Amino acid sequence: MTESGTRLTDFVNGSRPRGGDSPDLEVAVIGAGPHGLSAAVHLRRTGVAVQVFGAPMSFWRGMPQGMRLRSNMSATNMIEPVGPFSLASYMAEIGEEFGHPVSLRRFIDYGSWVQRNAVPDVDTRRVSCVSRDGRGFALELEDGEIFTARRVVVACGIAAFENLPGGFDHLPPDLVSHTGHHDDLSRFAGQRVAVVGGGQSAFESAVLMNERGAEVELIARGSEFVWLRSWSPIHFMGRLGKIVYAPTDVGPLWYSRLVATPAVFTRLPRETQDRIAQRAIRPACSYFVKVRVDGVSLTKATQVTRAEAAGSGLELTLSDGTTRTVDHLMFGTGYKVNVGRYPFLSQGVLDDLKVEDGYPVLRKGFESSVPSLHFLGAPAARSFGPIMRFVSGSWYGGSRLAQAVARQKQ
Repeated sequence: MTESGTRLTDFVNGSRPRGGDSPDLEVAVIGAGPHGLSAAVHLRRTGVAVQVFGAPMSFWRGMPQGMRLRSNMSATNMIEPVGPFSLASYMAEIGEEFGHPVSLRRFIDYGSWVQRNAVPDVDTRRVSCVSRDGRGFALELEDGEIFTARRVVVACGIAAFENLPGGFDHLPPDLVSHTGHHDDLSRFAGQRVAVVGGGQSAFESAVLMNERGAEVELIARGSEFVWLRSWSPIHFMGRLGKIVYAPTDVGPLWYSRLVATPAVFTRLPRETQDRIAQRAIRPACSYFVKVRVDGVSLTKATQVTRAEAAGSGLELTLSDGTTRTVDHLMFGTGYKVNVGRYPFLSQGVLDDLKVEDGYPVLRKGFESSVPSLHFLGAPAARSFGPIMRFVSGSWYGGSRLAQAVARQKQ
């Protein structure tokens, strides 16, 4: 085991005492959310030793209170759709049943239960740097302690990828923010807020603020809003519905099974993959948010082209020539993957990492161009399809990663 307080520069420069040729860890997983926990569970089932780093469910804990998950019940399962860590097992243990839509609080409680029962030894410290070492990788933690690992799995989600349009960087964060910055939207009570975006996060944040006493206008560049229905044709198809529509709940009926099977999906031409992926993740608003949207002013086919501080608020100029005076401008514009924005990846690792459009290029087993460095979750979406952006993608990602690592050990 390494000495607490040893610095990465000492390690890389060779001044750190080395304790033999074997790394401290077989596999280090960075991230303790659905994808990281799934990786750990599946790896341990194959006999691979794993250490998970990171605060469990940290991304979800930072999301707005009162939020509810859009995914159906089957797609909200972690690790696998059926088994000891399923939602059904969780409800049986707590002696309580609940249905769709699952509240954020319920989901965090469920994820915490999965972590306590499946991976109780999570090291909650943050990994501050990952660099390459002769024995694999060196990981420096937030307190300076160093671990070496033969293999690293990056499963730390999308928090680093907030998509904020350019042109607003000159404004202070108390006036301009991203929906991902707020876990308590009641702070906007009594304020005038403009929300930019046309997807679930924009609509739900707008509704939650309105319900807490804010005056909210949602501004979207699209000419039409996409409203998801409370029902689907599969509800009338009986057992056939479960056959034609995958439990992963990603994509429309005619794409669902294809998207849920990355081994098939990734054989399609790149252009076709991109078109299907775009359809599967298009901005849309769930039915349970739509029924609460009446108090929010909706503006379509319009963009905020300019924003300037005016007194204690902002003066906005829109593409239709009109103006707005607001107390806060919030962007519900989602996340754009760019692994170069992960602050812990050293420049040496990034230099050797093959990337396309911000995504690492991954081969079988979710392994990158840097040997023994793997990526799960949204960064794997370009190589394995849009399913990887969702909780249900952890079923495939964790199991296929474990299979590949186990084969390499043999």
